Amino acid sequence: MQVVEELVAAQDTSFRAVQRQLALHLFGTATSAGSDAALDAFISASEPPRLSEATLIESGPMRSRKVPGEPEVRFAAFLDGTQSSRIARYSGGIALIHGTVAAVVRARRDRRMVTWESPIIRHGLYAPRKHLDRATNEALDRTGIHVVDTSIDDAGPGLAVHPFALRDAAINRVRRAREAVEQKLAEQWCENEHDPLFIDGGLSGSERVAVSASSVGVVKSHRTLYAEGTALQTVLALEAGERSSVFRIAPAKRVPVASWYLRLRDAHARDPMWGLVRVEIAHPVRADEPRIGERADEVSRWILAEASPLSIPDARWDKMVYGVRDCEEFLEAIT
Repeated sequence: MQVVEELVAAQDTSFRAVQRQLALHLFGTATSAGSDAALDAFISASEPPRLSEATLIESGPMRSRKVPGEPEVRFAAFLDGTQSSRIARYSGGIALIHGTVAAVVRARRDRRMVTWESPIIRHGLYAPRKHLDRATNEALDRTGIHVVDTSIDDAGPGLAVHPFALRDAAINRVRRAREAVEQKLAEQWCENEHDPLFIDGGLSGSERVAVSASSVGVVKSHRTLYAEGTALQTVLALEAGERSSVFRIAPAKRVPVASWYLRLRDAHARDPMWGLVRVEIAHPVRADEPRIGERADEVSRWILAEASPLSIPDARWDKMVYGVRDCEEFLEAIT
């Protein structure tokens, strides 16, 4: 589902500008000032951890495999996106959320990082129209700001109208908008370029990206682990420079991809997730493709080559590659 259009910039829709507009037009209604604090961590931290059994597409059981050969620099560019959700104002205790999403592709040119094409930046106001009073809705209309309606249906007595439920629904819509702008840039790359693109995150949200030989998704978070029992123990015990067997991920209503776990750094005496990433590439045409292991080794060498220089002072430096860190710093500077 594409939601880029939800963030239309018909006027100055930056956070401060929207706050000023709301203060002006909602004056006299039951509203109060918002907050500068970002809310996105509330959603990312609340995703329940789970295990999911994976279907192996590389021969044999789930096991650790040393990636052969030396790391090889092959990625031509890196793609990442950011989001920020802040409360622009409260109306009757309900948060009106200002959302900003952005995405960029940063490419290597003569040992320097440059911006490929143009970054995408979108701002928008997210509000549950159904749960706001008439005066507030009319005031929102007068602002001329495009408002994304984040109303949710009643799911039980007092549940759907809980202010936190409405807040979370808005933040999730901002997240979907961020994914959409990331997918848009990834699709543009796959249409126009043939060199490998390092994508921070999974591939299956876009069929065009998921089937492209140019795209490599690298997932740093592991709220869902695609292994159970002894297979999970194998994944958690991976040594630096080792990968797991390749397996198939087929999310509902999304394109299946081939995936495996890869340990970037030595995790001895550290958290079992330290330096652990999950890689996604296009699923082979044949489910029993015998060369999928060779492809996984090749792509793993490309990723291992990006383990230096270190992305310090980022707290996620054990999994963060420098190219993605560069994307984040660039977006922080322009949003």
